[in-house]
Amino acid sequence: MEKVKRLSVTPQAVEVIEMLQGKFGDLMFYQAGGCCEGTQPQCFEKGAFFPRTNDVCIGQILGFDFWVDKDLFEYWKFSHFTLDVTNGFGPGGFSLETPYGKTFKIIYRLFTEEELNNLEEVSFNSYD
Repeated sequence: MEKVKRLSVTPQAVEVIEMLQGKFGDLMFYQAGGCCEGTQPQCFEKGAFFPRTNDVCIGQILGFDFWVDKDLFEYWKFSHFTLDVTNGFGPGGFSLETPYGKTFKIIYRLFTEEELNNLEEVSFNSYD
């Protein structure tokens, strides 16, 4: 039986990601637990942001890692994340999509009991 993914992406977000990849190359995503940008997912050039020890990679979008703050992951670990995009500017402006009038957002839903019993593994950032 195929493992249940913790992360998916809408077609609208895929369009923006592909545009950003064309302009910046390899990307990465990070969702913080409330500092600066709140809990809005951020898109960076790969290597421009370094996840902290014990932050969690919950999956990939188009081959790009999606990291979540360790405390935020603990809060949302029973939920599926869907990366979406909306028109407008989120708080701040660190994420690559901001100058293009877009803002990434997450849509959450709770996993079913069956899904919880078959979840894909996550990776924890470790410098050991």
